[in-house]
Amino acid sequence: MAAIGQLAAGVAHEINNPVGYVYSNLQSLESYLSDLFRLTDAVDSAASIDDLRAIKQNIDYDFLRDDLNDLLAESREGIERVKTIISAMKDFSHIEEEEFKPADLHRGIETTLNLVNNELKYKAEIIKEFTDIPEVECIISQINQVVMNLLINAAHAIDDFGRITIRTRHQQDKVVVEVEDTGKGITQDNLNRIFEPFFTTKPIGKGTGLGLSLSFNIIEKHNGRIDVHSVPGEGTCFRITLPASQLQRTTDGKTDHGRV
Repeated sequence: MAAIGQLAAGVAHEINNPVGYVYSNLQSLESYLSDLFRLTDAVDSAASIDDLRAIKQNIDYDFLRDDLNDLLAESREGIERVKTIISAMKDFSHIEEEEFKPADLHRGIETTLNLVNNELKYKAEIIKEFTDIPEVECIISQINQVVMNLLINAAHAIDDFGRITIRTRHQQDKVVVEVEDTGKGITQDNLNRIFEPFFTTKPIGKGTGLGLSLSFNIIEKHNGRIDVHSVPGEGTCFRITLPASQLQRTTDGKTDHGRV
């Protein structure tokens, strides 16, 4: 629930920015249209062409024309940003999907990056080292949740501004995803406990200690593994290893795909 609340706050902030300047642009557009209508209405009532030229000069027509182009382009960009965030939310959640299905992990990572952008953009440069990987049979919303937890933890581990590297590779019949940061690192004593429920090294009110525990359970349910390597003062790397296929044997000996 803490992760969902944090995610919701970040998404609200990311949506509020483009909506804010689109709203401001609409106010400017209203003023510009009023001036332009004053000019066009004068076509029927002006005594001479000189009167029209005077109105055109008074409303600073050349500025209006140029600024309208910028205003519309900026507003279009803002709406596209909102559309991207909403699309990312839909891709991230996949609420209707409750069974293992082939999924594009790269798309899931990109979706998650879009959603947690507000958490990351002030803390780290994001480096993506993607290689060709096959689709992975998984519950993509749950894998997205794991990636989200690792990215947010990486951002929290960086005091000022650092680097977060996301890597993918194909390893025989498995796919590997790594999230590495240049943060403060984790001591050996804490490394032995980080997947325990409610264990956290974060200040009170900053973390619940459930993110990594839930992530561990999700990866275990996917018949994968999650490993961590950390050097205090240098950074941490979490490695997720997932089987590309989730073929399992049922009790009657028939082959079936794993379901929740």
